[in-house]
Amino acid sequence: MSANPGNSLRALSPTPPERGSFPLDHDGECTKQMQEYLECIKLVKGENAPNCRLLAKNYLKCRMDHQLMDQDEWKNLGLPEDQLKK
Repeated sequence: MSANPGNSLRALSPTPPERGSFPLDHDGECTKQMQEYLECIKLVKGENAPNCRLLAKNYLKCRMDHQLMDQDEWKNLGLPEDQLKK
């Protein structure tokens, strides 16, 4: 059988993420913070809740502290300059 003449396969040219790639957390150093954030998002059904933003900041701070992502300012990550949960 032959392929459909109108359906030619084009080479896919993937685009990199806006901020580049970052290492995965293979050692699970930030798993607890990630799970807390995901549970919060689940509880608020995806709403933009302030308490979930604090958990997101805790997770991203953990990633920055363990060199799993570059250090950056919160405003550049779309998060407000409010208190972090300890």
